[in-house]
Amino acid sequence: MGFARTCSVALVGVEGVVVEVQADLEPGVAAFTLVGLPDKSLTESRDRVRAAVVNSGAAWPQKKLTVGLSPASVPKSGSGFDLAVAAAVLGAAERIDPRVLADVVMIGELGLDGRVRPVRGVLPAVLAAADAGYEQVVVPECAAAEASLVPGVSVLGVRSLRQLIAILADEPVPDEEPDEQGRPDPLLAGLRVPGTGAATGMHSVGAAQHDHGHDLADVVGQTSARTAVEVAAAGGHHLFLEGPPGAGKTMLAERLPAILPLLGRQESLEVTAVHSVAGLLPPGKPLIDVAPYCAPHHSATMQALVGGGPGIARPGAVSLSHRGVLFLDETPEFSSRALDALRQPLEAGHVVIARSAGVVRFPAKFLMVLAANPCPCGRFSQRDDLCECPPSAIRRYQARLSGPLLDRVDLRVEVDRVTRTELTAIGARGESTATVADRVRAARERASERLAGTPWHTNSEVPGRELRSRWYAVPGAMDEAERDLERGVLTARGLDRVLRVAWTVADLVGHDRPDATDVALALQLRTGVPRGVPMALGALT
Repeated sequence: MGFARTCSVALVGVEGVVVEVQADLEPGVAAFTLVGLPDKSLTESRDRVRAAVVNSGAAWPQKKLTVGLSPASVPKSGSGFDLAVAAAVLGAAERIDPRVLADVVMIGELGLDGRVRPVRGVLPAVLAAADAGYEQVVVPECAAAEASLVPGVSVLGVRSLRQLIAILADEPVPDEEPDEQGRPDPLLAGLRVPGTGAATGMHSVGAAQHDHGHDLADVVGQTSARTAVEVAAAGGHHLFLEGPPGAGKTMLAERLPAILPLLGRQESLEVTAVHSVAGLLPPGKPLIDVAPYCAPHHSATMQALVGGGPGIARPGAVSLSHRGVLFLDETPEFSSRALDALRQPLEAGHVVIARSAGVVRFPAKFLMVLAANPCPCGRFSQRDDLCECPPSAIRRYQARLSGPLLDRVDLRVEVDRVTRTELTAIGARGESTATVADRVRAARERASERLAGTPWHTNSEVPGRELRSRWYAVPGAMDEAERDLERGVLTARGLDRVLRVAWTVADLVGHDRPDATDVALALQLRTGVPRGVPMALGALT
């Protein structure tokens, strides 16, 4: 009787569970049994592993073979267990020393010819292995850079099962023939999963700081909207842009990620883990260090927005935009059920999806930007009568955005129609992305110094009770906001959000504490009612 064991990782959302892969050989009729709650793709690994072992030059044991995945109570899915199953079988057959396999975690899919293919979720799987105390990990060669992001783990990247057998058996490592030049590497196909929205805006866009294709200087006029975008970036506040078609709402949203600061190390690992699980991690960039940008179409379902779907739950747009920007263009065209599902992640910063197979938790701490027309035709305005929509149609259109959802949005700005003078003016370009990004970075540094030693990093994360008890505004600065609360213009949550925005405005203009002018600007950005203060931040310094 032969026995060997090695380890792999089962992913549940972006969290991993180390699974012990055990192989047992007994005399009897040749058979291959796989136990331990495998799904369909994992059950098929029996045929993949057998063909890969034979085509790699090793003998397949002609005995009764049982492979167990422990703990058996945890559902296992995907093809990432192939490499561990093959190694355990070869260890039980004494082709490899079983003692070498015991403390090694193996992740990868096997082709019928023995090549090791990449799988989704390598980074969270290696993170789970490191948390469990494992120090040696074997992954596909093209995913080694992603696995190496985890400190304290020795990563071995292999291109084929033949190479792994030779390394573990201390034999000369064979060289694999390279693919023809100019042809795409077929092994990289495992990193891009068809049907996950890679061409629909639900992916990370290179919102790098040097992206000159989306510069704020290209936006004509729109002083109020530009100020709101800057405040949203500095404090992490949600933003609602309302205005006629062609006024620049999409342009402003597309330029918002570029003025956000670069992600920290921990934030980069969180974002990379989500995109790795979703199969959207760019092959040439194992670590995402810029804010992601997701813009799903208004026909997206609730599962596409918050995550879920048939079988194993997949991350949705709110998780793909974690630590970045979620832009919902034509927001009233989204289904009310999908929009109301955003309330919980907006407050909690994560999504919990319950399924019969278990509960999955995805991170979802994002900056939401909503854009909408004022009416179905888009021409409704208080200044002219170009709109032909009846009042009942306008009310129904605007009512598609529920009050509880809008109450969670800190900034609401009306984007006016661009005039001929603004559009044709020469040399009247606004501030560039680089200039605004520097101000945003300085404001975030001020907030970080003030919030040092607390679990919060931006003003939008601070609970209202903490703002009222630990960080005070200038005496009398909140009087107007409190009067709006008494008149019913603001809710209690709205008052807290006004105070958060006021702190962000104070950080941008360099004030130690919010004064009456900062609060007035925050109220104007929140309610849309003019408060007699200039909308340009430069006028407040």
